[in-house]
Amino acid sequence: MYTYGELLDDVNYLSRYGVETGAIGSSAYGRIIPYVKIGAGKHSVMVTAAIHAREHVSALFAVRQMYKLFAAPPECGVYFVPIVNPDGNVLVSEGAAAFGSDSDRLLALNGGNEDFSLWKANAAGVDLNVNFNARWGEGAQNVRTAGSENYIGAKPFSEPETVALAEFTRKIKPVLTLSYHAKGREIYYEFGQSGERLRRDRAVAEYAASLTGYRLIEGTRGSAGGYKDWCVQELKIPSLTIELVSDNFSHPLPDESIYEDFARAPLLPVQLCDFMKENGYV
Repeated sequence: MYTYGELLDDVNYLSRYGVETGAIGSSAYGRIIPYVKIGAGKHSVMVTAAIHAREHVSALFAVRQMYKLFAAPPECGVYFVPIVNPDGNVLVSEGAAAFGSDSDRLLALNGGNEDFSLWKANAAGVDLNVNFNARWGEGAQNVRTAGSENYIGAKPFSEPETVALAEFTRKIKPVLTLSYHAKGREIYYEFGQSGERLRRDRAVAEYAASLTGYRLIEGTRGSAGGYKDWCVQELKIPSLTIELVSDNFSHPLPDESIYEDFARAPLLPVQLCDFMKENGYV
C-alpha cells in the first residue's frame, strides 16, 4: 500500500527540484498534512485524496498525477493534498501499536481486531468526510459514536484535519475541487445547487465522466457533511467526488487496482480547468 512515509519522501523529492510544497496543517497526532503545487496561472484546482484511511490507492493515484504534471507543468495551478488523513493511513499500514498508549482505545473501537485494513476514520474514530459543516449530521449512514466509519464527530469541524483542509481551500480560492475516493467508478457533483450553478456543475461533471468513462450520479444518495458538499454549499464552486477503481476489486485494495484508472485520466485536473476556461465558467 502507498504509505504516509512514502508520501513524505515524494514531497521531499519534488521540493528539491523547486516544486512548491508545504503543509496545510497537522493531524490530531501531530503529523503534518503535506501539499504539493504543480503549475501556475490565474486559476487553480484543488485535488484531495485518502480522506478515508483505507483508500490509500486514491493517494497513489493523486501522486501519479502529480508526477505526470511535474514532467510538463500546466498553465493552471494544481494543489495536491494526497493524504488528508495521515493518522488513519498510519493506522491501516502499521496498526494500533504505532499509537503507543492509545493502542488499547483504538483496538476497542475496532472491536478488538488488530487488522485495521478496512478502517476509514481518523485515529480519533471520526470519519473526516462527514465532519464538514454542510448539513452536518443529516447523512443517511451517519452515526453518533466513534468507530471505523461514519461517525460525524462531536460537532462540525471537530477535527484538526477538516479545519486545516477548509482553511487551506479558502486560502487558495480554487475554481474547482476534486476529491478522490475508492471505489465504484462514479462521479458525484450535486449538493443543493440550482439554476446556472447546477447547469455549470453538471457540465463539468459530465466532461469528467466523458474523460474517465465513469458513471455520473444524480443527487447525493443520502450523503452530507462531506468536503465536496461543503465546497458546493459554502464556496459555490464545482466540486466533484470521484470514486476510482472498478467494483471488481474488494477492500483492502491493491495498488494495481488504480493502474487502469490512471491510464484513463492522467491529466484530469488540468483538462477540467481548461474546460472551465474554454466555456467561460471562470
